[in-house]
Amino acid sequence: MSKDYYKILGVEKSATEEEIKKSFRKLAHKFHPDKKTGDEAKFKEVNEAYQVLSNKEKRQKYDQFGSNFEQQGGFGGGAGWEDFMNASRGGGQSDGGFQFDFGDIMGDLFGFGGGGRGGKKNRRGKDIQVDIEISFEEAVFGVDREINLTKNNNCGVCNGSGAEPGSSIKNCNECNGRGRVNRVQQTILGAMQTAVTCPKCNGAGEISEKECKHCSGRGFEKSESNYKFKIPAGISNGETIRISGKGENIGKNATSGDLYVVVHVKTHREFKRSGADIYSDLVVNYPQAVLGATIGANTVDGEKNVLVPAGTQSGQQIRLKGLGAYRLNRSGRGDHFLKVIVDVPKKVSRKVRKLLKDLESEL
Repeated sequence: MSKDYYKILGVEKSATEEEIKKSFRKLAHKFHPDKKTGDEAKFKEVNEAYQVLSNKEKRQKYDQFGSNFEQQGGFGGGAGWEDFMNASRGGGQSDGGFQFDFGDIMGDLFGFGGGGRGGKKNRRGKDIQVDIEISFEEAVFGVDREINLTKNNNCGVCNGSGAEPGSSIKNCNECNGRGRVNRVQQTILGAMQTAVTCPKCNGAGEISEKECKHCSGRGFEKSESNYKFKIPAGISNGETIRISGKGENIGKNATSGDLYVVVHVKTHREFKRSGADIYSDLVVNYPQAVLGATIGANTVDGEKNVLVPAGTQSGQQIRLKGLGAYRLNRSGRGDHFLKVIVDVPKKVSRKVRKLLKDLESEL
C-alpha cells in the first residue's frame, strides 16, 4: 500500500519547505528511539517522508506518480536508527537512492549548525523572478529585451570584498582561514563535536583589516541593474528564461542567486497557436467557395495569396506550409492552418434572389 507522506508529517499538500521542516523536527524529537516517547518504526517513517518532501525533485515525482512513486523510479526507504547512527559517525546510507546528510539533520534536531563536511560555507543569494509581456509575433520570431532592477549588488567601492580599498585582507584568526570552527554540544546522544560556521568571518575564512566605509563591510549595496537578454523564437506563454548569477547578492565570499524571467504572450485578435502551428479563419463568399478563387490571407509573415479550390466546404482547412512559429530549440517552423468560413448573406436583392433560384433549379 502506498504511503501518504503529507499525512505522516501532518501537513497539507500545499505546505512550504519551512512548514515541512518544522513538522519533521517536532515529530523526530517525539519518536526518537532514545526518548521516552520514542518509536523506531515511527521515526523511520517520519524520516522517510521528510527525505522525499524536503527534496524538490523527489517531491515533484511523488506528487506526479502518487501510488506509483516507487515504481516510477522513486526514492523509497527512509533512514532508520542504524542509518542515523552510521551518519553520526561520518558515514551515510545510500541504499535505495537515499543520502543521509548528518550535518543538516543534526542541526535541525539539536539546534546547531551543520553545513558541508569541512571547508568554507557555501553562501548564495536569493533568486529573483520578474514577469514580462511580449506580443504574439515576438513569441513567434524571438526578440531582444532589456529590464531594469533595483536589488542588492556587489558594492561599487570594494567590489564585493567588504574591505576598504587599499586595506589588506588576512586569514581569520578565529578559524585559521577554514571558515568553520569546532564546537561541543550536549545532545540526547551525549556530548558531540561538530563544525559550525565561524561567527567572526561568517564562514568566509578571511577578514579585512579595515571595513569598506561605503557598505560597512557587508560587500553589497542596493543599486540599479540593467540586463539585456534574448527571448528565443518559438517561446510559449508561461515559459521561463534563467539568467545565471543575476539574482540577489548577499555580500563577500558569496555567489549571487539567479534571475528568472517569466514570459507572458499577449493573445492575438486573429491568430491562435498550438505548439509551432498557427490557426486562423479565412472568410470567403459563396461564389468564391463554389467557383474557387485566390484570396489574400493574413499571416505572421504578412499577407499571402491563398488559392481556395473550387467546391471548398465551410470548415475545410487550407495548409500554408512553413508559415507557423519557430520550433523552440529545434530547426524549422510549423504550419499555418486557415479554416474556411463560407459567408452566407442574411439579405439579398431581388436580382440575386432570382439568380439563386435559377441556380437552384440547375443543381
